[in-house]
Amino acid sequence: MGLLYSGDSEYLDGTVPYILEGLKLDEPVAVAVPGPNLTLIEEALGDAAAEVELIDMTQAGRNPGRILPGVLLAFADTRPGPVRIIGEPIWAGRSAVEYPACAQHEALINFAFGDRELSILCPYDRNRLDDDVLADARRTHPILSGTEGDRPSEDYAPDAVVDKYNLPLPEPRRADTFRFDLGRLSAVRHFVQICAEENGLGPGRVEDLVLAVAELSANSVLHGSGHGVVRVWSDGDYLLCEVIDEGTLSDPLAGRRPATPGQIGGRGLVLVNEVADLVRQYRRPGSTVTRIFFRV
Repeated sequence: MGLLYSGDSEYLDGTVPYILEGLKLDEPVAVAVPGPNLTLIEEALGDAAAEVELIDMTQAGRNPGRILPGVLLAFADTRPGPVRIIGEPIWAGRSAVEYPACAQHEALINFAFGDRELSILCPYDRNRLDDDVLADARRTHPILSGTEGDRPSEDYAPDAVVDKYNLPLPEPRRADTFRFDLGRLSAVRHFVQICAEENGLGPGRVEDLVLAVAELSANSVLHGSGHGVVRVWSDGDYLLCEVIDEGTLSDPLAGRRPATPGQIGGRGLVLVNEVADLVRQYRRPGSTVTRIFFRV
């Protein structure tokens, strides 16, 4: 359900009763929203805040691809019966490069949970978010809530939002390029490490980037055509690394669901989302482009 609010009063009117109703029903409740809104809710709940799992979405969900496996499913899958979650992945401080991944995340939530018994409320600030963002909110939430109560969304079309942002990514002005196959998987890791160090990425983050590229390039070899291309460049704020292969990644939830116990494979993209600051993908028949962003 999408909550379209304006100002702190409407925000609290839409969230706090929702939380208290869940607690009254003995439902586990999680609140994952940006820090200032988290403080508003915590103060309004008073002593009841101790019964709620409070999560700063600007940290836990900075990479939108991390929200489903690391926040929403991580909370719901460890608790039996119905659960209740407030998730606010889109706020005024989100960048234009982050937003498409946020919108796709919102479009995929209902598919990710399937028939699971739960309730999710997603707040949207009517005053501070662009009209296009609010239009996407109406397309990604079957029910909308606001000062006039709850109503079905006449524009609900989550698949259209997933497709809307499956677009070619802007080309870099210049990038270091490396072609790989099975015999060059070790060499591609060394290539990425050198590029990352030369562009000033910190030691721990270099390891994360190399690990992410190792997973992506291995996926290209195992599940694609057996070869691919890695490109690395800097735009000032981020060090970007892109893996291009001739495989088709058909599951839009790939990398957004945690692996189940005993599952063989399927962990690579989840790990990439875990270590990267942002992951963007462009899928077309016969090709998948995965671009990962690391803040410098």
